[in-house]
Amino acid sequence: MSLRDQLEEIRDNHLKAIEELSDLKSLEDLRVKLLGKKGPITQALRGMKDLSAEERPAFGQFANQVRDQLQSKLENRRDQLKQAALNRQLVQEKIDVTLPGTPVAQGQPHVIQQIIDQLEDLFIGLGYQILTGPEVEEDRYNFEMMNLPKDHPARDMQDTFYITNEILMRTQTSPMQARAMETHDFSQGPLKMISPGVVYRRDTDDPTHSHQFHQVEGLVIDKHITMADLKGTLQLVAHELFGDRFDVRLRPSYFPFTEPSVEADITCFNCGGKGCAVCKYTGWIEVLGAGMVHPNVLKMAGVDPEVYGGFAFGMGPDRFAMLKYGVDDIRNFYLNDERFLTQFSKKG
Repeated sequence: MSLRDQLEEIRDNHLKAIEELSDLKSLEDLRVKLLGKKGPITQALRGMKDLSAEERPAFGQFANQVRDQLQSKLENRRDQLKQAALNRQLVQEKIDVTLPGTPVAQGQPHVIQQIIDQLEDLFIGLGYQILTGPEVEEDRYNFEMMNLPKDHPARDMQDTFYITNEILMRTQTSPMQARAMETHDFSQGPLKMISPGVVYRRDTDDPTHSHQFHQVEGLVIDKHITMADLKGTLQLVAHELFGDRFDVRLRPSYFPFTEPSVEADITCFNCGGKGCAVCKYTGWIEVLGAGMVHPNVLKMAGVDPEVYGGFAFGMGPDRFAMLKYGVDDIRNFYLNDERFLTQFSKKG
């Protein structure tokens, strides 16, 4: 059999074999076997050395034609098999777009953040600014400008994390009030602000105390501000967080930065004011401290107490969340237990 006949037989046999292949792996194996260095076409070309000089060009041209035919057939069959595989995949993975979608679980703000967001929305509606300050604070702003000079006995009311003698982890968000009063231009109008944030005290963690907790401090400075303005504001807060059936009462207290100072109570959420074990049968639950800004605080911030006055309050979102949802251990808010936290819907 001549070399040309050998090539024709290789071509005809393999064109048919290529057409019958049904998977890409078998097709690739045949391509390597047929067109590789040890393949039958390469072996046939090596026999050209036995041809005359006149026969070699024609045979070489014919061999290239055979190679091209087989290469083209392989590529066409490969495309056919790929398309067939894709069609099968499309059938298997077909999506019924009329079916309802799979619900996607979404996160939600932490329950304490929800309380803070409610307070911020309320006070923004009342024309207040939302101001935040550093958690690592100067003693001057945290204590001295709050009418608590060094060695003042009232500093013992707040066990403090000191970094240096003059730098500490803030024990309250009140320092932002001092900073705001220092820079506020009262010729442009009153100062109305709240300052939410995290504060730190050297407390032993237990069901009602934490070494790190949240506060929302509020401050209003203007002419002719009275205790009635303070009580009205606190009533709005109680109604916003707990509902219209809750009332607020003020009791005399002591804070170095306010005079007079008061503790604010709200109607017991458990008994509605009738008296129960939760409120110790008083009908009231203590929720925050407040009062009229002490003249010394105004003076140290450069505000004339003969012209301006105001009120300040400090709220605990952690305590508000405990009261609102009946949580008896503050530590539950910080354990990141999704079973606990997901109980509180965003609009809860």
